[in-house]
Amino acid sequence: MKLFSEAHKTVFVVDHCPYMGESCRQTVEFDMFTKNRAPGIIPLAPIAKSLWTCAVESAMEYCRIMYDVFPARKLPATLSSMMSTSGDQRLLTVAPKQLMGATRVNFIVSDSRAHTLNSWGQEDQNLQELMAALAAVGPPNPRMDPECCSVLHGLVEAVEVLCKCTDYQHEARTTLMENADRVSNRGRIICITNAKSDSHVRMLEDCVQETIHEHNKLAASSDNLMQIQHCELVLIHTYTVGEDSLVSDRPKKDVSLVLTSEVHSVRAGRQLPAKLMTLVQQHFDLASTTITNIPMKEEQHANTSANYDVELLHQKDAHTELLRNEGKNMQAIVDPHLCNSNRDGVVKDTVTLKWCTPRTNNIELHYCTGAYRISPVDVNSRPSSCLTNFLLNGRSVLLEQPRKSGSKVISHMLCSHGGEIFLHVLSCVRSILEDPPSISEGCGGRVTDYRITDFGEFMRENRLAPVHEMRYLLDGTVEVPLEKAKSQLERHTRYWPMIISQTTIFNMQAVVPLASLIVKENLTDDDILNCQKTIYNLVDMERKNDHLPISTAGTRGKGSKRDEQYRIMWNELETLVRAHLNNSEKHQRVLECLLACRSKPPEEEERKKSRRKREDKEDKSEKNVKEHEADKTWQESERQKGALEREKDEVAEAEIIKDSPDSPEPLNKKPRVSVGETQPPEKIKGPVSLLTFWTNRINTANSRKHQEFAGRLSSINNKAELYQHLKEENGMDTHENGKASRQ
Repeated sequence: MKLFSEAHKTVFVVDHCPYMGESCRQTVEFDMFTKNRAPGIIPLAPIAKSLWTCAVESAMEYCRIMYDVFPARKLPATLSSMMSTSGDQRLLTVAPKQLMGATRVNFIVSDSRAHTLNSWGQEDQNLQELMAALAAVGPPNPRMDPECCSVLHGLVEAVEVLCKCTDYQHEARTTLMENADRVSNRGRIICITNAKSDSHVRMLEDCVQETIHEHNKLAASSDNLMQIQHCELVLIHTYTVGEDSLVSDRPKKDVSLVLTSEVHSVRAGRQLPAKLMTLVQQHFDLASTTITNIPMKEEQHANTSANYDVELLHQKDAHTELLRNEGKNMQAIVDPHLCNSNRDGVVKDTVTLKWCTPRTNNIELHYCTGAYRISPVDVNSRPSSCLTNFLLNGRSVLLEQPRKSGSKVISHMLCSHGGEIFLHVLSCVRSILEDPPSISEGCGGRVTDYRITDFGEFMRENRLAPVHEMRYLLDGTVEVPLEKAKSQLERHTRYWPMIISQTTIFNMQAVVPLASLIVKENLTDDDILNCQKTIYNLVDMERKNDHLPISTAGTRGKGSKRDEQYRIMWNELETLVRAHLNNSEKHQRVLECLLACRSKPPEEEERKKSRRKREDKEDKSEKNVKEHEADKTWQESERQKGALEREKDEVAEAEIIKDSPDSPEPLNKKPRVSVGETQPPEKIKGPVSLLTFWTNRINTANSRKHQEFAGRLSSINNKAELYQHLKEENGMDTHENGKASRQ
């Protein structure tokens, strides 16, 4: 078992040959102060970086993120405690996130020879030392002979450096003493060069493999050197913008047992730093978080503010709680616009969290489950600088998950401790310091009628206990207690409803003997007798028509009838017995007894039918009585309404006659209703609508208030002939069609 991973040692080999001084052909605006320029001054021309400058800047960004997340520290207490533990348990594979500060970087520049810029010591592990050493090296010398320059010098030196011990490895070896050979020596070589072709790349890989083989022989006979168990070679071919690459990309593959190689072909300029940013996340298991909606005041307009985004890198463990809460669906917290691509065209995943205005600066008030160092991706941008200064001044920022609906969920917090910024993971669930919720409170939803008491009994019956002596089965094999416990748990849970309203037999005290015996693996004769007694008692309860504890939740009226209740009970009991039918042959006898009792004799069925008919007749009689009382009430109310209306009509007629005694009796203007249409009210079979009932009542009342017109009474086909006396005097005769003709 190994103690250090490949992330413990990283060696950068940067090509310093003359061809690395060529321009990358991607311009950068150098004159940025265009607004304050005086008139008449010619602006400065844009500049282009060299391949060397792009390679150095990209490598420095890689080291900056590594030092931000894993700063160089003394030997951590976790490693000391692991090495002080007795036995083989102390030899574990420790990742960089467990060895805070155990990551080391060695920088090598290769031209006509190899130049090592720093050592594995802690005093050389910082950006200031590396930048000062690179400044002393300077840019590539164009007058240097290209034939004498090669990146092979740097690769050979890198293998030699990997054989040297770091302070962590030296401490581990001296502590383990006789088991010092179990301390692994692994590392990673990142080479940035301008290769000529794929065959050139294969030549570099073969050179590294041979060098590892030779140096392992030297380290085997040395007390200060360590053999290399495994090495990862990352070759980055960088070329100018606008040219075609002569080297093809290749994923990671095993060159030998000790060497793994991968090739990346990247254009210089903006794409090379983006590629190194992706590699640092892969090598150290980092994740990305984008803080959105950060309010910042504009420089030109101090009274206005705009929202900005800042991307941060940190250990992937900071997203563990989000993944656990959201499951595999990360749509609620991942922004598709941010995770598909960025401004450099590099695909990357990032978790989006929204800025939440802090209400307090007391960071100790929040329940935190983890804290992880962060590193801004674009450290020199104005939004990143403002956010960093805001946090270093003692302020804290709460971060919430963006949701389309629902309440706000604050999952993280940014704050600084001792001049370092940490991303704190806040607990989104109930704190372990609080009392656990009661199951009767319905924390899992609206279901509150759980079988809590029965579940407690179920746990007592399935408790695990230590085994003091070995037992043997009938075939002579040793009985495994764990397998026996699993088998018992499986039998007890074949049919076990969790909710009271979903079961009938488990709510009946009479079924308890059968339910407790049927789950056994084997039944005795006494057990079968007790199960049969239970079934006979249920039959006797059905004959007496006893009430069953059937839940009526969600039903209207009286609920199910007694026969239906017993049918449900027998079906559930049969389901329970059939679930354990294959346990033994004696379980079959219990099922046969149950089926025999369910098949009732003919006289029992006749008695059931007669009782059912009697209950139906009683229900119908109650319904008829209610309908008769309703009709009687309706007729009484209509009779009272008719009497009141007649009294009102008589009073109105008396007042008219009193006011004008000489005038004849006025005719009530009523709508014309033909004699054929006016029919005496008859009893209409079937249901009568309210409109029909009211119309018949009005017609009957109107027919009693006036005398019918004589012409309508003597009309033919509801047509009365006018001026008949004039037609008779003139000798006219009428026909049935109403037309007159002269005789």
